[in-house]
Order: sequence, then structure tokens, then C-alpha cells
Amino acid sequence: MKSMIRLFLTGALTLGLSLPLLADESAAIRDALKKVVPDVQIDSIQPSPIAGLYEVMVGTQMMYVTGDGRYFIDGRIVDLRNREDLTEPKLAEARLRVVDQLGEDSMIIFDPPGAVRHTITVFTDIECGYCRQFHRQMDGYGQEGIRVRYLFYPRAGEGSAAYDEAVSVWCADDRQAAMTAAKAGQSVPSKRCANPVDRHMALGRELAIRGTPALVLDTGDVIPGYVEPKRLATILNQNRSR
Repeated sequence: MKSMIRLFLTGALTLGLSLPLLADESAAIRDALKKVVPDVQIDSIQPSPIAGLYEVMVGTQMMYVTGDGRYFIDGRIVDLRNREDLTEPKLAEARLRVVDQLGEDSMIIFDPPGAVRHTITVFTDIECGYCRQFHRQMDGYGQEGIRVRYLFYPRAGEGSAAYDEAVSVWCADDRQAAMTAAKAGQSVPSKRCANPVDRHMALGRELAIRGTPALVLDTGDVIPGYVEPKRLATILNQNRSR
């Protein structure tokens, strides 16, 4: 998605794209984008904090476009007076939306033994060392009331050993047990069935996941890498109180 936006930037500069100011600025923006990237799917167009500049959401990416559809900015708006990133909250909302659209029936979920205080979504690679360290601490996350929803993100891609393991875990009779065994380095019987692994990977690419584990918090923030249970609980509690 990011590459598509950058393609738009290159095309706009090359074509010298310029549209007359229309009464409906949203229409001008849509027309401008469609001229350069015909297949672009615009989710929303909203006024930005800067007069004359509009927020355009494309999936989980945001661009800023002038009302006449001529110029766009690929970046973030920061309020220097308040030292606040005004773009990130919108991106966080978009991340939560696309993750929730996937549906929990496409995830492997580990619930805490008591009340759920937080729910996080974790992109994981079975063969990743820090992913295994994360899973070994599952009881600790549970004690902190953290519900873990796993998505597969085998970094070596389709056809790799990690990809095949992910499919086998999903197709196991007991997915949680198979995940725990695989994370411990144990062999999981090879199985094939309808599975969501490709959709997980596509979502990871959409969210620009670079490594594993990658934690999508219940605020939409993304934390790359392993975080031990108590530290993660502190982060989650602080983010909720913002």
C-alpha cells in the first residue's frame, strides 16, 4: 500500500496533475487519485487540522491532499505547540479496523484465566526465537489479564518451513496445543486444510510489519519485538489512560 502511494506521488509529479477547484472538493480529490492510480480504494476523505488540506485514508495508510486535488503530502502532521502527532491516532484506528475485519475465527487465541484487561494481536513466526520467548511467557501475560490473538507471519514466505508449520498448526485438532508444541521446537504432524495464513501475511504487509513478534495493542499502536509481561501490562495501562 505504501508503494502504491509513492507511485501516486511519482505519477503526479510526472504528469503535472492539476484539476480545477470543484464545489465538491472530495470529488476533486477522488478524481485526481483515480487518474493516477485507477484501482485505488479510498476509504474516507476528511478535513485535516490544516485549512485546505484533506486526510485521505487508503487502507491503513494516510495521505494529505489539497482541496483542488493537485498536491499531496506523504507524511505526518505534528502539532509543535502541543508536541502531538495528529496523524498517528487516525492510523491506529485504521489498524484496529483492518485487524478486526479479519475476525477472531481466523486467529488462534489464548485467553487469560481471569478477567480480560487488554487484548493484543501478535504477528508471529513459529521459528522466530523471540516469538518463542514470548510464547513461553504466556502464563505471565495471562496473569496480567492480557488476551493474546495470534496471526501467522512466517518471514521466509510461502513454501518455507515456517509457513508449512503455520498451516499444520492451524489444521491441528487442538490449535492451541499445536502452537505451544511448535513454539517449543517439537514436531507437529504435517496437515493441510483451508487456512488463513495467506490472509495473515497480507495483513502484515498492509501494516508494514518488518519482523516478529509484532504486537498490535488494543489502542492500535504497534510494538516491534518481545516485551515481557509486566512491562507490556504497564504500556497497555499507560496507553489506555492517554
